[in-house]
Amino acid sequence: MSKPRCGVPDLPNKVQYRNKRQLSPLPFTHLGTKWNSNRVTWKINSFTRQLSEQEQRSAFYRAFKLWSDVTPLTIQQVSGGKADMEISFERYDHGDNSPFDGKATGNTLAHAFQPGTSDISGDTHFDDDEVWTVNSDQGTDLYYAAAHEFGHALGLGHSNREESLMYPLYRDASNLKLSMDDISGIQQLYGKLPTSTFQEHHEND
Repeated sequence: MSKPRCGVPDLPNKVQYRNKRQLSPLPFTHLGTKWNSNRVTWKINSFTRQLSEQEQRSAFYRAFKLWSDVTPLTIQQVSGGKADMEISFERYDHGDNSPFDGKATGNTLAHAFQPGTSDISGDTHFDDDEVWTVNSDQGTDLYYAAAHEFGHALGLGHSNREESLMYPLYRDASNLKLSMDDISGIQQLYGKLPTSTFQEHHEND
C-alpha cells in the first residue's frame, strides 16, 4: 500500500506549487524565492470542523515558531486584509489547478506556494477530506503537516535526510523538532537568530 506523499517536484524549479510528501535526492533545497522582509504575516481564511478553532490556531502558532526560533523572522498573525501567508482547508478542485484527491485515496495531505508577489504566493491549503488530529496516534497531525508546509511557504524545498522536517514522507509527529539540515536551510535564506522574534497576535486581541 502506498504511503501519502508530497507532490512537490524533487528538485527546485519554476513550478510554484508544493505539496506534502515525495522523496528528494538531495539535502535541503531552496525553491528559488524568499520573503524580502523579516516580518512576515499570516492569517486563517477557513477552518476544518474536525478540530476546534483554538486547536488549529495553536498548531499553526507552534509550527511557525519552529522556524522563527532559529531565524530573525517575525511571523505575526493578522486578522484582516491581505497576509503574506494565508491558510485554508479545501476540498478537491479548489481553484488553483492542483485539486486534492480526497480521503478515498489520501495521497496528498496539503500543499503550499513558495514566497513571491502573486496573490497565492506563500499560501497553504490543507485537504479537508483528510482526518486531522492533534496529539493523537490517529489521522494526520496538523502541527506536523503545518510545520512542513510552512517550510515550503518560507522558501524551503525537500530534504532526503530522514530526520529532517522537510523530508517528504509523513512520519511520527511526536517530539517534533527541526534537524540541523532544516536549520541550515532556513538560515541560508534568512540568517541566524540574534534573539527570539516570534509574536503571538490573537485575532480577538
